[in-house]
Amino acid sequence: MAKVYGDVKFFGTVGSPFAKRVQIALDLKGVQYTFFEEDLRNKSELLLKYNPINKKVPVLVHNEKPLVESLVILEYIDEVWGSDQPILPQQPYHKALARFWSKFISDIYMPAITKAAFSANKEEREKGSEETVEALEHLENELKDKFFGGESIGVVDIAAGHIAFWLPAIEEAVGLKLLTPDKFPKLHKWGHEYTNHPVVKKNLPQRERLVAFFKARYASIITTSK
Repeated sequence: MAKVYGDVKFFGTVGSPFAKRVQIALDLKGVQYTFFEEDLRNKSELLLKYNPINKKVPVLVHNEKPLVESLVILEYIDEVWGSDQPILPQQPYHKALARFWSKFISDIYMPAITKAAFSANKEEREKGSEETVEALEHLENELKDKFFGGESIGVVDIAAGHIAFWLPAIEEAVGLKLLTPDKFPKLHKWGHEYTNHPVVKKNLPQRERLVAFFKARYASIITTSK
């Protein structure tokens, strides 16, 4: 049964891994919310009202109080609706580690894979591939259980959703082979478990459309660089 704690609005896009972090967390908690699908080429007045600084998704608005940045929103969701199924550890040290790895994924892995897949310069793409593999190695070593959060999905799993679903689509679209099962067996198994979790699965975008989007993006970059 959905929990009602005042008015909850969520602004996102279907294909955004950052927006999906928030949507998955809300659905894991059973929070009742109104979803606003944004066209980032034609941003709504409401989005600009609630996020006038960077004008991006995701945006969570709880009782007319807006929050931005996916990792910030995840922590807020856990504090407000965290009693039944917490996504952050309760012990301070483990909570700090979860925050570190979540930021590692956003600050280290995400820029690396973007560079590897969508840089116009060949040397930059190669450097990005090396950085992506190094980041994946660190995460492979960190993964000790079924999920990063243990036996249930936690904040690091949600932050790492890009690796489980978006990365394979990017690899197919641009011809990369980084997340190989022989080199990253634990991450491969984790990715299968994560993307097949009922709450996660229902929130994932259509893979075919995602691959087509990345193919078009890659083709545009290559054409422009010639």
